[in-house]
Amino acid sequence: MELHKNRKKEPVLYLVLWLILFIAPLLSTYIEYTSSQTSSDFPWHEIWHIWRQYCVFLVVFLIHNYLLAPLIVYRKQRVYYGVGIALLLSAFIVVQCVNKPTHEPRPPHFHQAHRPPPPNDHPPKRPIDHDVASAIIFFLMIGMNLGAKYYFRQSRDRERLEKLERENLEQQLEYLKYQINPHFLMNTLNNIHALVDIDPEQAKETIVELSKIMRFVLYEGSKQKVSLRRELVFLDNYIQLMRLRVADQVDIRVDIPQVIPDRDIPPLMMITFVENAFKHGVSYRQHSFIDISIQIADSHLHFHCRNSKVPQGEDRHGGVGLQNVKKRLQLIYGSTYTLDINDETDTYTIDLSLPI
Repeated sequence: MELHKNRKKEPVLYLVLWLILFIAPLLSTYIEYTSSQTSSDFPWHEIWHIWRQYCVFLVVFLIHNYLLAPLIVYRKQRVYYGVGIALLLSAFIVVQCVNKPTHEPRPPHFHQAHRPPPPNDHPPKRPIDHDVASAIIFFLMIGMNLGAKYYFRQSRDRERLEKLERENLEQQLEYLKYQINPHFLMNTLNNIHALVDIDPEQAKETIVELSKIMRFVLYEGSKQKVSLRRELVFLDNYIQLMRLRVADQVDIRVDIPQVIPDRDIPPLMMITFVENAFKHGVSYRQHSFIDISIQIADSHLHFHCRNSKVPQGEDRHGGVGLQNVKKRLQLIYGSTYTLDINDETDTYTIDLSLPI
């Protein structure tokens, strides 16, 4: 709600400033007209002349604010922004040349006395002065617009960061409460206990993997970003532990790339989908499967998770933590990510794409 309010402040500020700008000449002319005590008609022609000039700047402002400024403020596309500014400035110069003002004296009722015009020793300079003033106003308006956009962007980022920190804390508590819970630990420890007599070495390795998972959750989960490599290693460790809990008839296929780029990613973003796949997609009465695939291409991470669905009558709970993950994705990535959930009769599929 606070982010939406902040988004509204910027257009409201622009609207107020432009209203003041358009009302100012009308108010000034009205005061001068009433103080002159003349019976002549109100000089609307002067007001329309000023407003016509303002409309040119208003059009320039709207084009820059909604088309060009986002290129550099939000997308960092400096080349496209520079080309756009050059085209906008060229169009502005053409319009100014076509509508170059001529010297129009004010109506007689605004003068206390008629004075002879000054000697015309030099050619009139007003058109040149007008062009210079228009260019200065053009660049000042563009600069002020950029400054305002950067200010509101920083304000939105600051509020988004504060909200994200609160969401991260809630997500950690939710995760520790529901995902890595005593039930999961009990089952895992029971499996390790069984391995002690069957395969002591594997039991030792499993204990080490469990400690790695808990260490990652406790110490890395509180950070805003972790390395992609560590996140995928954590995910793989979790899957290896979960294999101990499922029956042999469960077909588990995992495809994680061997070459991982040096990028960062928010922690514990994909684990909820994997945990739900094991929780809701494993049946002990019939053959079931879990397919997990992670691909990295075109500066994007593509996560795919597909699992069979537990038939009606078996233990099945609604996706705990799924809404929490959606909120985090929206806060962190905005509109730059895609999440497709396909809930079919026999299968459940997650497709997630994140920029990295």
